[in-house]
Amino acid sequence: MELIAISLVLLFAVVVSGTIGRLLPVPVPLPLIQIALGALIASVAHIGIRLQPDIFFLLFLPPLLFLDGWRIPKENLFRDKETILELAFGLVVFTVLGLGLMIHWMIPSTPLGVAFALAAIVSPTDPVAVSAIAARIPFPNRLLHILEGESLLNDASGLVCMRFAVAAALTGSFSLLNAGGTFLWLAIGGVAIGTSVTWVTTRLKEFVARRIGEETGSEILISLLIPFAAYLLAEHLHCSGILAAVAAGVTMSYVERRGQALAVTRMRRSAVWATIQFAANGVIFVLLGEQLPSIVAQAARVAHDAGHHNPMTLLAYVIAINAALALLRLLWVWVSLRFTLFRAARQGRAIQTPGWRVIVAASIAGVRGAITLAGVLTLPLVMNDGSPFPSRDLAIFLAAGVIIVSLIVAAIGLPFLLKGLKLPPDPSHQEAEDRARIASAEAAIKAIEQLQHRMGEGRADADLYAEVSASLMELYRKRIDGRLKTGEEADTLRKTDLIQKDLRLAGCRAERDEVFRMQRSRQLPDEIALKLIREIDLLEARFV
Repeated sequence: MELIAISLVLLFAVVVSGTIGRLLPVPVPLPLIQIALGALIASVAHIGIRLQPDIFFLLFLPPLLFLDGWRIPKENLFRDKETILELAFGLVVFTVLGLGLMIHWMIPSTPLGVAFALAAIVSPTDPVAVSAIAARIPFPNRLLHILEGESLLNDASGLVCMRFAVAAALTGSFSLLNAGGTFLWLAIGGVAIGTSVTWVTTRLKEFVARRIGEETGSEILISLLIPFAAYLLAEHLHCSGILAAVAAGVTMSYVERRGQALAVTRMRRSAVWATIQFAANGVIFVLLGEQLPSIVAQAARVAHDAGHHNPMTLLAYVIAINAALALLRLLWVWVSLRFTLFRAARQGRAIQTPGWRVIVAASIAGVRGAITLAGVLTLPLVMNDGSPFPSRDLAIFLAAGVIIVSLIVAAIGLPFLLKGLKLPPDPSHQEAEDRARIASAEAAIKAIEQLQHRMGEGRADADLYAEVSASLMELYRKRIDGRLKTGEEADTLRKTDLIQKDLRLAGCRAERDEVFRMQRSRQLPDEIALKLIREIDLLEARFV
């Protein structure tokens, strides 16, 4: 009962955070609000949650990474693949080396292996908070897609580097050759396992559905189980479960392009996954806030034992680490941009050079989040000889501080940097949309014509079938004619569409209000009312 009560409290805090975020006049990242609520819960309720890192990883990371891989626009991912890979792998290694040495120099009591482990833990970025800020300020779409792609891959590279650093701290030795081979096995094996699990599972599902039909609830549950299956299998084979979950999500997006699932399955599944994403992301940061008081207390004790009696020393460490992270990232982004421009010049391509504000924004937009929290909690408790793992509590505090400070800096700095920024126009996809609508309308006309002939053949009321099909085909022909117009006619058509949209929405809302009124007054059975409301909601969703 206690576990259930704690879960309900955490979920309620996530709901409250969403409401507070919408009420605030300034764009405060939702994770910051959730961390504050978690700290408030810890100070009032004294729940005392004991996080187990392995369970934490398994419960939260596979579905979130799977969903990110599933939904990220693939054309953007592959268009900027060089930049994303440079950030996801090169920047992580650069950060681990540079920041690890700085931490060891700044805090001599922290062994070099532990310093490298902490640097690896804080190297992965989290796009959730940036997305929350980007919703309220003019954030460059391409930069946002690059940050999302980077976060999909640098989780694995950061945690792999952490694993090697911890092993070096435990054993006192490190082999670059063994580390390189292990990394290749982790990466290639994880991607292969994630891809295979999704492909085999969906093939079997489609085979069963073709023979006995599709059941929506089962389809949704299968999509929820795939990331856990990929993650667990990869971890069992000593591969990267994180990359397996990401690869499973990317593969799912390609499998879905075959259009085998029913429309109702896709709609309900999308709603379920959106809820899971919101709840899981929120609970992670509420948990961080709930752990914060004990993390601060333990870190203060460790700092006191090490001779740092001033608590402001801990805050100075956090600020210094954040400054170093931003500086290393800024340096890497600048060098990467120079390399990209040089490569484009050699290939004869012209690239618009981003301004300094965009470059600085890319540096502070790399905020830390769930992966950093989960990773730091996996640090071992004891060394091989049974002695306590050095500076573990301090490392947990510093990682938590980096998360919070990076969120605050992004919340303040990004709106300031991007305010009034003139962004280059995003490439218009209107032409591609028009082509798709014309092609789909032509396919619909052809299908209606063929079915009408089959249905009306040899029947006395064949004219009725022809009349109904003609009225339907006329709607599609109007769509085709409208999409073929250009110039002033196209502008008039777009205005007509907007007017029609507003009128349709007004009609839908009036329909729904009347159905609800009749249901409340018991003039309409609940079953019929639910059916009508669903039809109206589906129609309204088309125009929203």
